[in-house]
Amino acid sequence: MIGSYLAQCSGARCYRAVRPAERGRYQVIGRRSFLAASGVAALGSVALGAGRASTSPSGLDVGRGIGDMTGEPLGAGMNGYAVLEQSTAGLHLRQRARAFVFVDTISGARLAHVTCEVGLMFESIFEEVLTRLSTRFGDLYHRGNVLLSATHTHAAPGGTDFHLLVDITTLGFRPITFDANVSGIVDAISRAHADVRRGQVRVTTGSLYDAGVNRSPVAFDRNPDKDRLPTRIDPRSVNLQLERDGELVGVINWFATHGTSMTAANLLVSSDNKGYAAWHWEREVAGVDYSNPSFVAAFCQSTPGDISPNLDKKPGTGPTTDEFENTRIIGMRQFDTARGHTDDAGASVDSGIDVRWTYADFSAITVRPEFTGDGRTHTTSPAALGAAFAASSQEDGGGLPELGLAEGERGGNPALAALSSVLMPQWLRDAHAPKDVVLPVGLIPGIVQQVFLFHLARIGTFYLFTCPFEPTVMAGSRLRTALADTLGADRELVVVQGYTNGYGHYVTTGEEYDQQDYEGGATAFGRWQLPATLQIAVDLASALRDGLPVSAGTKDRDLTGIVPTSPGRAPIVDIAAPGTMFGQVVTQPAPSYTVGQRVSVRFSGANPNSNLRRDDTYLAVEYAQGTEWLRVYDDGDWFTKILFENVGPITTTTVVWDIPPGQRPGRYRIVYFGDSRALNGHLTPFVGTSAEFEVS
Repeated sequence: MIGSYLAQCSGARCYRAVRPAERGRYQVIGRRSFLAASGVAALGSVALGAGRASTSPSGLDVGRGIGDMTGEPLGAGMNGYAVLEQSTAGLHLRQRARAFVFVDTISGARLAHVTCEVGLMFESIFEEVLTRLSTRFGDLYHRGNVLLSATHTHAAPGGTDFHLLVDITTLGFRPITFDANVSGIVDAISRAHADVRRGQVRVTTGSLYDAGVNRSPVAFDRNPDKDRLPTRIDPRSVNLQLERDGELVGVINWFATHGTSMTAANLLVSSDNKGYAAWHWEREVAGVDYSNPSFVAAFCQSTPGDISPNLDKKPGTGPTTDEFENTRIIGMRQFDTARGHTDDAGASVDSGIDVRWTYADFSAITVRPEFTGDGRTHTTSPAALGAAFAASSQEDGGGLPELGLAEGERGGNPALAALSSVLMPQWLRDAHAPKDVVLPVGLIPGIVQQVFLFHLARIGTFYLFTCPFEPTVMAGSRLRTALADTLGADRELVVVQGYTNGYGHYVTTGEEYDQQDYEGGATAFGRWQLPATLQIAVDLASALRDGLPVSAGTKDRDLTGIVPTSPGRAPIVDIAAPGTMFGQVVTQPAPSYTVGQRVSVRFSGANPNSNLRRDDTYLAVEYAQGTEWLRVYDDGDWFTKILFENVGPITTTTVVWDIPPGQRPGRYRIVYFGDSRALNGHLTPFVGTSAEFEVS
């Protein structure tokens, strides 16, 4: 398996990065000084607001923080594609949580916003984060002012939900990954809390047209208001950007495209295109050391339900046929656009933080006539998924294509529809028509989440509405319009954000629902789900506008422990490969390499799940400067990969470094850090070091 990965992983095609050492035994070298010595200092010279005149004080204090939330890199099923074979076998990019804490200096009100590099955000994670925050901060952070959103990468370890449907494809609940996700989020918020100080906040916007394509154009074209988005995508790139003393020190960017540049065949943990954009801005441009970041770039999702980054509408295709290169290109386009409009005047965000929030049970929401579009009252239904859902998004891959199911625009599933008419209750089929119901998941408690949390937050003149769904771009557009009209706000200062504080599958417009492409089949609560969401949004907006309270509603029961624990987590014991010791080099690097070549070193290793090395690394690429070894890359950098091949208690580890353009000539070596587990559970750290080699 490792051999096949070495064959398919792309070579180095991007800029270089430098990581300051975090261990006392290493000499620390600054990123910019190393870049200068390499003759590529211009990469670090992109201005981060340098020289810009300070805007007037906004009356907001803001803090930023980053936490490492990387899950199990070996043997964990991934969220997103629902492919049992997609189980982690290594690490490409670490998962990070990026938090911003906004504090109103007058009222003391605060809001914590966290962008999390995971496939989906679950209520289970949200609740545990709140529990741990309350231990540290009392009632300062709570369910009314904490927003946790997923970037929707499809290359992150899963098994972190307490609802059975999502955890089936990860073969159960994975407590190690769950704890890593929660701990990273709590770390990010805690660090942002400690960083809170006066700042200026502005909103800037740009347009990006070549980082996504509508994967269900037939459904989109049913919308009578389709001309609002003439390219069938939402090109808006929105920055909420933080400045201190005229310097840009943090950005939250919203743009709608799926985290599916990496395919269902990929087995390496990756934060996908949004993760690349964040990494590039922080590391390549700002020279960030993640142990004490001076700049934070969060690339958040907005409403990408029907938008694929696979521009050629096939998995792993567009702009190229290399999924790694596609990830980089789509990420770079998001960075370029976001960075490109940071210097625009934008809109200065005034002081004031206000939030309205509520729980809603989508199994039975009565939707008022002003939202249904036909002048009648309708009701949402217990969750049910359709044949088009089982067909999967055929532009992005995943699912079970061997079943032979098809989306509506590809002919639908008439045989299955006939079977559904016999097996499914008439009332359920009526409630979900024209969906061909195949999975009546809402009829069995604990299978899927049905009670959800919604927020509408005001930060000065900026408004953010959050929901747990994957809204299509037109669903998001209608929500923005309804919110702006109700609030009397500038529509450009309203953002709708999905994947937040829970997961409820898709939400489409009614016209898109009738088409029953993948997104309609995955709209779990029926045709009236978007009108119900619009009703919630408008009710929250009306209360916020008028200064009125809102009923919090009732959250669902605690489902902790309902999903069985997945097998194959941390090992019972680690055994070194026959004839070796832990960390011993099995395959040494070649004596010399040139830029663009791949260095590969194979070690006798141990199962990495025993120690996820959060805020640390499994590997280092080191450069010889005199008698000192300087760490220049680690396992959080784009140019490195670490792969694990496991047979019972024996693990073989391969470290890969793609030498990027402009790499400084000289002597290098590869270092591997691991921990072996004894039968009594004791962990013993070890280090493996390769022979030196030359880069010219």
